[in-house]
Amino acid sequence: MKAYQLTEWEHPPELREVDVPEPGPGQVLVKIGGAGACHSDLHLMEWPPGTLGFDVPFTLGHENAGWVAAVGAGVEGVEVGEAVQVYGPWGCGRCRACRLSAENYCEHQAEIGAFGGGLGRDGGMAEYMLVPHPRLLLPLGDLDPREAAPLSDAALTPYHAIKRSLHLLVPGSTAVVIGVGGLGHMGVQILRALSPARIVAVDLSDEHLQLAREVGADEAVKAGDLAAEAIREITKGRGAELVVDMVGSDDSIALATAVAKFESDLTIVGLHGGKFEFAFGAVPFEAELCIPYWGTAVELMECLDLAREGKIRSHVEHFTLEEAPRAYEKMREGHLDGRAVISPA
Repeated sequence: MKAYQLTEWEHPPELREVDVPEPGPGQVLVKIGGAGACHSDLHLMEWPPGTLGFDVPFTLGHENAGWVAAVGAGVEGVEVGEAVQVYGPWGCGRCRACRLSAENYCEHQAEIGAFGGGLGRDGGMAEYMLVPHPRLLLPLGDLDPREAAPLSDAALTPYHAIKRSLHLLVPGSTAVVIGVGGLGHMGVQILRALSPARIVAVDLSDEHLQLAREVGADEAVKAGDLAAEAIREITKGRGAELVVDMVGSDDSIALATAVAKFESDLTIVGLHGGKFEFAFGAVPFEAELCIPYWGTAVELMECLDLAREGKIRSHVEHFTLEEAPRAYEKMREGHLDGRAVISPA
């Protein structure tokens, strides 16, 4: 089968011919319906050797959904042909965090040498993907794997980030989402589904701002020198109870601190490498800074429930496996409408 693999650090991925894996004891083989292309994949392609403790090559694709194709000896709880979502972070399965379904914070992650499929181990940008344990598979029910694939990161990551701050989002409150791309447009929908807060979306792209309005934003503000003033005007000078920065650049973090209210949450999700000056006078009083990572398997179940109820939906642009380079190029240029999904079949 063909697989889109990262073969060298600081080098474009390659479409290669590889063997179809066979599931061993306890393992599950998934026929991939869709694999989401994430902006963090661009960082994988750009970061120098040693930045992460991964070995190459490995197949990209950490947002995956498909159908159970085969199971190894001893596997229970999944059936061949069943539609499943692959939970992205793969921990040891035994530590306290993993037993709480928070494999994103596995206590033995450094020893494992990978974060999961598509992040150090073979992911879903191939016709088949080997999953090491059935605990990492969640039933999709009637959701289409080709549409649902991004829910495992593009929905789960902002869901986890927002859920921890719901106590702040009372009637009359404001939540600001900076960056309305793959994660941001899901964040707007999650805020609309879970809270009564006024939602303000910020982006450089007029197309992304239009998408933000369509999926539930109350206000859309063009990023730039006047953005902070515009948001302060919207909040009548109070500022926002929650700012979720899906970009993480110096500029976006500066905007986040400028529009946050006292006793607010500033949550930095994006990986653009910006710096944060945490000092007296640099942030509002009692503002809390958080850098969350992914989410739990139980939270992914909750995201799937929201999707089944029609409260969230990933806006998807489909690509074949051969078109994967073009999908990432459109992402790099900021021309994607929502999320790119690679369908290998």
